[in-house]
Amino acid sequence: MKENRTAPPLERPDLTLPCVILDRPQMAENIGSVARVMANFGLRDLRIVDPRDGWPQERAWAMSSGAHWPLDNATIYETVAEAIADLNAVYATTARPRETQLPVRTPRQCADDSYANAQQGLKTGLLFGAERAGLETSDIALCHSIVTIPVDPAFHSLNLSQAVNIVLYEWRLKVMDTPKEAFTKNMDQPAALEKLHGLYGHLEDELEKAGFFFPPEKKESMQRNLRVALNRAQLTEQEVRTWRGVVTALVKGRGRSLLNQTPQ
Repeated sequence: MKENRTAPPLERPDLTLPCVILDRPQMAENIGSVARVMANFGLRDLRIVDPRDGWPQERAWAMSSGAHWPLDNATIYETVAEAIADLNAVYATTARPRETQLPVRTPRQCADDSYANAQQGLKTGLLFGAERAGLETSDIALCHSIVTIPVDPAFHSLNLSQAVNIVLYEWRLKVMDTPKEAFTKNMDQPAALEKLHGLYGHLEDELEKAGFFFPPEKKESMQRNLRVALNRAQLTEQEVRTWRGVVTALVKGRGRSLLNQTPQ
């Protein structure tokens, strides 16, 4: 049963803490174990995408060993895209790149990046896949980097909470080892992914109308490659607006050129 416990006060209110995102988790016990790990290392924002057995699940609270606040305040989403829409950077934890040309980070390098973002007030997400299947390639393509835990290739299977534990341990070390004044705020912050996804849709709709996605069976991989390239660019909100203006101008220009064509 749930206990009436509140989250402890923030240890570092100057940091914008990363969130943990679980994509299609299958077992309530694993979700509870993840909440326990989050509490161990000072994180509290838990996002759950399409849990197999629905939500809430009492077994998760039982497994959390008293770390109830990530579960009490967990938010549920239908898709990864919705879960990461308000974030500035997302790291996909997976055993292999899976057809995407994204930068690959170790958990320690991920902690370095996440801490830099936290000092600048940027919102970072740490994405973990389902116990059996891991992350879908289409969801990885929405992220900025891949995090791969350097396990022995002869046996690379990790329990979900074990993977979260390793990544958050490195985060915790970074918080403890870095002075508060180590970074200064950057005014040119990356756009929230919701803005970037709007650009994806705008660009892809117009490319579809222009016949760019040919042959049709390659459309999905072409879209994925475009999204990965735009993600790597770390566009600011102003740059996203500029690119959407570029797309709009090209479409208007195409319309004028068609109107001005002389009939044969």
